[in-house]
Amino acid sequence: MTIHLSIILWLPLAAGVLGLLVPGRFSRWIVLAGSVAVLAYAVLLLGDYDRARPGLQYVTDELWVKQLGIHYKLGIDGLNLVLLAVTALVFTGAFAWAARQEWERPRLFWFWFAFMETGVLGAFMAQDLILFVAFFDLMLVPVYFLTGQWGGEGRAAAIMKLFIYTLAGSLLMLAAAVATGVLVSQETGQHINFAFSALARTPLGASSQEWIFLCFAAAFLVKMPAFPFHGWMPDGYRTMPMPVLVAFSAILSKVAAYGFLRVVLPLFPDASVHFQELMLLLALSSVLYGSAMAFTVTNARLILGYSSIAQLGFIVLGIFALQKTGAQGSILQAANHALVVAPLFLVVALLAARAGSEDIREMGGLAMRAPILAALFLILSLASLAIPGSANFVGEFYILLGVFQSKVAIAIFAFTGVVMASVYMLRVYIRAMHNRAGPNTESREISLADGLVLVPMVLVVLAMALYPQFALERSNVTVSLAIHRAQVVAGTAPNRIAAITAPLGVSQPEIVPAPGATP
Repeated sequence: MTIHLSIILWLPLAAGVLGLLVPGRFSRWIVLAGSVAVLAYAVLLLGDYDRARPGLQYVTDELWVKQLGIHYKLGIDGLNLVLLAVTALVFTGAFAWAARQEWERPRLFWFWFAFMETGVLGAFMAQDLILFVAFFDLMLVPVYFLTGQWGGEGRAAAIMKLFIYTLAGSLLMLAAAVATGVLVSQETGQHINFAFSALARTPLGASSQEWIFLCFAAAFLVKMPAFPFHGWMPDGYRTMPMPVLVAFSAILSKVAAYGFLRVVLPLFPDASVHFQELMLLLALSSVLYGSAMAFTVTNARLILGYSSIAQLGFIVLGIFALQKTGAQGSILQAANHALVVAPLFLVVALLAARAGSEDIREMGGLAMRAPILAALFLILSLASLAIPGSANFVGEFYILLGVFQSKVAIAIFAFTGVVMASVYMLRVYIRAMHNRAGPNTESREISLADGLVLVPMVLVVLAMALYPQFALERSNVTVSLAIHRAQVVAGTAPNRIAAITAPLGVSQPEIVPAPGATP
C-alpha cells in the first residue's frame, strides 16, 4: 500500500486554501472533509506500520535548500505514529465542533484553523532539524490570528503575552539548531546537513551540547507550558475560542514533549544526563504546582489548564528518567492526555452553556436530568485521574516505574500529584453534576450533534483503556533507540539493544522503506 506523507501533511492546508475560494458557508465542510481524509490516512498508517522494524518508514527525503543542507524529509516511527493519529482525531473533533457554530469572516477562520493542523503534522513528521523548527514555529502563527480575531474578552493582551513568551523560546531554538548543524559540519569536515540521521552520527562536545540543550529546553518548556514558564497560560486559555483551545491544549503541548525524545536525547545525550536532575525537578515542580492550582481555581477552563501542566510534568518525568519504561509511558501518556482533555474541554463548553458561566460554583444539578452527559463526563473524569483500568493509569504507572528505577526520591514526591489529581477532578465533577443547580442553570441533555462529536472520542478513550498495548508495542523499539545514547553516557544502557544499534552507529537507524513507501 502506498502512503505518501506529503499528502497527509498538506491536505489540511489545501482544504483551507480551497475554503478561501468558495462561499463562506461551504468553507467549514471543505476543511472538515480534509481533516476526515487525514484521519483516514492516519488509520491506514496504524494498520500498515511494521512495529518490528527499527527506524523510519514511509520516508520522503528531498534536498530542499542545497547550499544550507536543509532537507524536506518526513518519516514515521514509533515516536510519532500514535501521536499523528491522535492529532488527526482531535482536529477532526475540533473542526466538527466548530462547524456547528457561526463565525465572523468564516473563510479566514477556517483557513487559519486548517493551517494550524498542517503545522502540527509537519512538526511531528519532520526528520530535518530546520524543518522541525520551521513547523514548530508555524503551528503557533494560526493561534495568534484565531485568538486575536475570534477570542474572548482581553484577547489582545493575552495573545501578545503568548506571542512574546513563545517567540523568545523559538529564537533560542533557531539559534541552537543552526549552531548544531554548523558545529557538526566543522567536526566532520563535510558539507552542512541538518537531517537528524546525519547530525546523530557525530555527537558534539559536552560543553557545546550543554548550552544548546538549554536553548531547546527553554523553547519546549514554554510551549508545554511547564512551571515556571507558564505565565502566558491563564490569560491564553481564558480567551482562546473553545475549538482552538481543544486542539492547542491537547496537541500543541505534546509537540514540545515529543521534541525532547526526537531532538534532545538523541542529539545531546551528554547534556541530557548532565541536566537530568534539573529537568526532573522542573517536571516535579510542574506536577505539584499544576495539581495545587487546579484544586484552588474555580474557572473550569483553568482547572483543565493547570491539570495539563501537571500531566505534562509527568510526561517530562518519564522522558528524563532515561529509562525505557519511563519513555514509553511518556509516549502513551501524551496520547492519553490528548484523547481525554479534548472532549473534557467540549464538556466544559456544554456545562457553561447550561450554567451561563464557566465558573464551577455556578454549575450543578445535571446528573439526573442529563444522564448521558453525566456518564460521558464521568468516564472522562475517571480517565483523567488515572483510575486503575484506564490507559492513563498504565501511562502513569510506566512513568513512575521509570522514575523509581532512576531517582527514587523524586518518584515518591511525584505520587502526591496522582493523589491530588483525584481530588481536583472529582471536585469538578461533583460541582457540575451533583451540587444544587445554580439560579441560571438549564438542565437539559446533550443534543444529537453534540453526541456525534463527543461519543466517538470517548469510545477511543475506552478502546485505549482496554488495549494500551496497541501504543506500547508500536513505540517499543524506537523508544529504546531514542534514549540509548543518553543511557550509554549515564552507564545504564542495556546490553540487549547492542545488536540493533551496533551496525547503525547507535544513532536512530533508517531502513529501507516498507513496501509501497516513498523511498
